Amino acid sequence: MAEHSQIADNQQFQHKSRMFKWGISLNVVFIIAEAIAGVAAGSLALLADAGHNLSDVLGLLISWLALWLSQKKPTKQRTYGYKSSSILAALANAVFLLVAVGGIIVEAIQRWAHPQPTSDWIVIIVAAIGIVINGLTAVLFMKDQHGDLNIRGAFLHMAADAGVSLGVVVAGFIALMTGWQQLDAIVSLVIAVIILIGTWSLLRQSVNLALNAVPEGIDIDQVKKIIMAEPTVADVHDLHVWAMSTTEVAMTVHVVRTTLADNNEFIEKMNRELNQGFKICHLTIQTELGKCSPELTDDSI
Repeated sequence: MAEHSQIADNQQFQHKSRMFKWGISLNVVFIIAEAIAGVAAGSLALLADAGHNLSDVLGLLISWLALWLSQKKPTKQRTYGYKSSSILAALANAVFLLVAVGGIIVEAIQRWAHPQPTSDWIVIIVAAIGIVINGLTAVLFMKDQHGDLNIRGAFLHMAADAGVSLGVVVAGFIALMTGWQQLDAIVSLVIAVIILIGTWSLLRQSVNLALNAVPEGIDIDQVKKIIMAEPTVADVHDLHVWAMSTTEVAMTVHVVRTTLADNNEFIEKMNRELNQGFKICHLTIQTELGKCSPELTDDSI
């Protein structure tokens, strides 16, 4: 069973690693092309956007590094290995996105006060290519972002960039037809708000995981209810659930039982049920022989 799980984990790592390789490669090629186009057209906007996309590649590299570190074996000093690096990567990407939102808002305000032409066909064409590149990269991470906060950070980065590029194209075309240059600032502000809404959830969850809060989707009362449902369990205390990484959950608990005769079977059953119900994969149970004590209440969890 352990060997099968290890093979599955390795396959999942290889799958995610390929996603990052493709995503980073596509964006590096696009950055080089955008920089060349910016120099050829004398467009400071394209050069600035190339620099912005370079920061997004840095975000992808951080997420990829965290994925690689999570595979390293534990050491005497780091008994859990580097699994929590994925939480730090998710937090870093959330901060990067917030900084990007701030930059978009500042730029939008400046463009509202001092409208700039957005009808340059080179800018529109490059932005359209950006939609394709960033959109394809976001699609690579779309499926796995629901179960891994680190992958979600990478997905939001690419989706945000695709949205910004889309805004440039839409504003550019409308400006060509109507001459309304301030539309670019309005579209940028709308995109910034959309990115902020998605980033806030990423930031909140990554901060909670970094502080060892109970991961979302796990009801600690339900966890206790499953344990207490066993006839030989008299009480539960010192129940702790936290995330070891963005994909692995750990738990420790003290269980007061009326008998320890079938202790191994009891622990195996709890491992199985809690893993199936809440995907808790690192469970430590301290069993104690005794009866229900009035001092042990829900407050001791």
